[in-house]
Amino acid sequence: MATIKIKQVRSAIRRPADQKATLIALGFKKLNQVVEKEATPQILGMVKKVQHLLEVVE
Repeated sequence: MATIKIKQVRSAIRRPADQKATLIALGFKKLNQVVEKEATPQILGMVKKVQHLLEVVE
């Protein structure tokens, strides 16, 4: 399966609890952190839900 690199570029402060939980589920703990995940439909759905806080690297 292909992998994608995702970077958190915006803060989770003042965001709904479900968006904060999605960021934690993706493995983000800090701003500007880069996480590499497999591109499964579940992961892509989570990325789409918080796409305004993330940036896909490559």
